[in-house]
Amino acid sequence: MSETALRMCERLERLGFENLKVSLKAFDVRTTVEANLHFARRSPLPLHIGVTEAGPVLAGTVRSAAALGILLHQGVGDTLRVSLSASPEIEVRVGVHLLRSLGLRRGPVVVSCPTCGRTRAPVQKVAARIERLLERLGKDLVVAVMGCEVNGPGEARQADIGVAFGPKGTGLLFERGTIVESAPADRLERLLEQRLTAGDRDGGK
Repeated sequence: MSETALRMCERLERLGFENLKVSLKAFDVRTTVEANLHFARRSPLPLHIGVTEAGPVLAGTVRSAAALGILLHQGVGDTLRVSLSASPEIEVRVGVHLLRSLGLRRGPVVVSCPTCGRTRAPVQKVAARIERLLERLGKDLVVAVMGCEVNGPGEARQADIGVAFGPKGTGLLFERGTIVESAPADRLERLLEQRLTAGDRDGGK
């Protein structure tokens, strides 16, 4: 695939076309990665990267993240497209989260623990609501939602702010690993929302 693209680009350049961007996509992750890496080693032309026909949301997201993550980590790729059997909005959101996870785009990030036997709150629902709030506010913050005192605040010390639900209906609000307030668990989410919307954080890290 990459050799064919290189030959075609040479022909186009001989014909006077100079403003070129190349896209080498396949359904197979390995083929996509190898083709783009090979092309990038041989040509300075910009690359539009993606996995074509990646599939439904879950499988397609994993497939796209596997291929694009490898390429972007190695500095290959100028623009990207996440192709899913889903709405364009979801495709864009997956792409944005991928870039954020690699430190290539700024924006709000929610850190939340996997639910286990220690979980003392509906972490998935709380994290989803906080994520929607952060997107609406547009604050460049890392916010943690931890389901027990084991996972937070210690394991979430990299977060700017977060909550950890504890035993007997209690919980903690913390900032950068330091506990700033203890409160009933049913008030924690509201306290976190108030902190995020109070305007006392500029969000510009």
